[in-house]
Amino acid sequence: MDTSESSTEHPTEHPASATPPRRGWRRWAMDTRPLRRPAYRRLWASTVVTAVGSQLTAVAVPKQIYDITGSSAWVGYASLAGLLPLVVFALWGGAVADSMDRRKLLLITNSGIAVTSVLFWLQAATGLDSVVVLMVLLAAQQAFFGLNAPARSASIARLVPEHELAAANALGSTVMQTGLVAGPLLAGALIPVTGLPELYLIDALALSVVVWAVLRLPALPPLGATVTRRAGVREIAAGFRYMALHKVLLLSFLADIVAMVLGMPRALFPQLAAETYAPYGEGLALGLLFAAIPIGAVAGGLFSGTFSRARRHGWMVIGAVVAWGVAVTGFGLSTSLWVAVAFLAAAGVADMVSMVFRGAILLSAATDEIRGRMQGVFTVVVAGGPRLADVLHGTAGAAFGARTAVVGGGVLVVAVMLTLTAAVPDLRRYRV
Repeated sequence: MDTSESSTEHPTEHPASATPPRRGWRRWAMDTRPLRRPAYRRLWASTVVTAVGSQLTAVAVPKQIYDITGSSAWVGYASLAGLLPLVVFALWGGAVADSMDRRKLLLITNSGIAVTSVLFWLQAATGLDSVVVLMVLLAAQQAFFGLNAPARSASIARLVPEHELAAANALGSTVMQTGLVAGPLLAGALIPVTGLPELYLIDALALSVVVWAVLRLPALPPLGATVTRRAGVREIAAGFRYMALHKVLLLSFLADIVAMVLGMPRALFPQLAAETYAPYGEGLALGLLFAAIPIGAVAGGLFSGTFSRARRHGWMVIGAVVAWGVAVTGFGLSTSLWVAVAFLAAAGVADMVSMVFRGAILLSAATDEIRGRMQGVFTVVVAGGPRLADVLHGTAGAAFGARTAVVGGGVLVVAVMLTLTAAVPDLRRYRV
């Protein structure tokens, strides 16, 4: 392990000593300053490897379940089987991340995820064809992920200085969104050639690279004179109390809930592809609708230099959520597939900006001894919000029509976000 890197609250560099402003086209491109820090570079590189690998498993599991059962309902049940462990272990994992060396926790959890990937490969290679085994493995994998995600995110604030947190979040989010696009495409290309077992094996091999990268991180023990060594219900509740007392943190979570629950229309994509955009070809329309938001997010990340140096993080979140609502409204009003895709891509850009600055607020506004628990709540919100949106929009689409539901959701996002901003000024006043 490289012991030369500091594990203090932030590297010692002061913003004034940072690299001079970039000129020309480079000021618009992705801000890569955090990659100059070896520890963060290793953590980010491991994300690059797993962003695609994890998506191979995400495609393989529902595909295998459908092949076994011939039922989409079982695919949905499997999704729910993974959601409950994710929620429970993300909340607990946040408390654990605040009570022990985060590097050690990352080693344990990444190893656990790798083992589940190997087991996925074994059951597929041996032709076990058991839905129960698949759902148990999926639940175990999501539990390990729930423990892993808070520690991983909370560690970033120990590896880069505060003024580079937005840039670091943009780098990580761009990689993950790229994986959402490239991973399923690669899986679709590999399944006819190699079959499902090899997808699981590739993911397992990618995770071994992650374990190696984490081994080379510096130690990340808890900071502060009064460090809790427990991670129980009382500590989890303390995290929620902390969030309630710090309105800027609470509002950052509410902003994401408003955007995702009220304004994520993906449950209506199949209906819109079959009805509104059928003349373009239902298959083509469906693929473009699902790909548009991640593609927009990737584009936003590649040009994150346009916004990553902003210091008014609160206003950036507010503006991004309002822009998301406007773009979703535009999508709902569009009868042209290409205009609709353009609006969804714009929504993806807004989502990237929101992710970057919400993440930066969580890392900078919370102290180190509580960051793990805040990231645990963040993981639950990010995972649960779109699923609640699927229920809400699916129900509204059946009752009022798909386009009406989409437009209504977009308008509600704008109205609720502006109302929150006017009623509680803490978020709009927050700046680094």
